[in-house]
Amino acid sequence: MYRLLVFSLLLCFTTLGCYYDSEEDLYPNVTCDTTNVKYSVDVKAIINNNCIGCHSAAANQGGIQLENHADVLKYATNGKLIGSIKHTSSYVAMPIGASKLSDCNIAKMEAWVNAGSLNN
Repeated sequence: MYRLLVFSLLLCFTTLGCYYDSEEDLYPNVTCDTTNVKYSVDVKAIINNNCIGCHSAAANQGGIQLENHADVLKYATNGKLIGSIKHTSSYVAMPIGASKLSDCNIAKMEAWVNAGSLNN
């Protein structure tokens, strides 16, 4: 009986301790560094984590591919990239069926576009 009680308690503590939260939810005062945003480091990571599942050559949803800088540049220069991720009216809100990107990720994407959408 004692073993069952100990096992049950251990099971409760281990399963109740597992959860997933975003960094912004856990640490709301963390600053978002939008200086020196780079395509290869910041933008590509955001796209790979949030967009490429639907906008790769294989998936090709909506006829939009975001696999490389040239692909992303088309949508960065015509305003569709920022309009979509900011959920601006008259643009299709992205990602579809998922939460809006974090404010920090949107700010990084916007900073990259405003800096000229360089392939850096």
